[in-house]
Amino acid sequence: MNDFDSLKKDLRSFQKPGKAKVLQRFFKTGQGEYGEGDEFLGLMMDEIRSVAKKNSDLSLSEVSKLLVSKIHEERMVAVVILYRQFREAKLEGKKKIYDFYFENIAGINNWDLVDSSAPLIIGGYLYLSENSRKILYRLAGSDDLWKKRIGMMACFYFIKEKDFSDALKIAEILLTDKEDLIQKAVGWMLREIGNRNINTEEDFLKKFYKKMPRTMLRYAIEKFPEDKRQGYLRGVV
Repeated sequence: MNDFDSLKKDLRSFQKPGKAKVLQRFFKTGQGEYGEGDEFLGLMMDEIRSVAKKNSDLSLSEVSKLLVSKIHEERMVAVVILYRQFREAKLEGKKKIYDFYFENIAGINNWDLVDSSAPLIIGGYLYLSENSRKILYRLAGSDDLWKKRIGMMACFYFIKEKDFSDALKIAEILLTDKEDLIQKAVGWMLREIGNRNINTEEDFLKKFYKKMPRTMLRYAIEKFPEDKRQGYLRGVV
């Protein structure tokens, strides 16, 4: 049995049909929903991580097979393996994983897959390599839900380094996006900026908050004192 088959067997050892049904509802897998067609085994995230740790040296060619699977947990374990490999690699190895990510981006097609990978693999590589960040603007300008979220979430790495410029520019690009999952991502990243520099977040909010969808604004101001939060919600800041 090769590593790929062994990994799939390991995942299925944790299979829980009842939990799978819950996850299929949670991740909106019905017709016309964002996760349409996704199938689940019913694993918890710590179980996926344990399988990823056991198989952390899986080749990229085998990882690519996981990323085309209809099984959500198979794509997620692929993402966690990439995360682990990227974290341990030198810059040349990080570039290889970064390039591989874009070659297989179609498999990064749910919010948990994006959020578990884009900040480190995309944001981390661009930050550490000091390469151009123009790719993030192309992603943010895409018509594809997941590419837009990748563009925004990649900025989380920069934000943690107190480098806010690209995150704010991409937030502005996505300011009036109609997708709930984009609104939440933008609001979340604005909140993370505020956690590190509240004046920077508020400068952005005071300029744009009246244009923001309600969901985005609520996420952005979630940690504000109640009186200030209510001021933004009522439009009287």
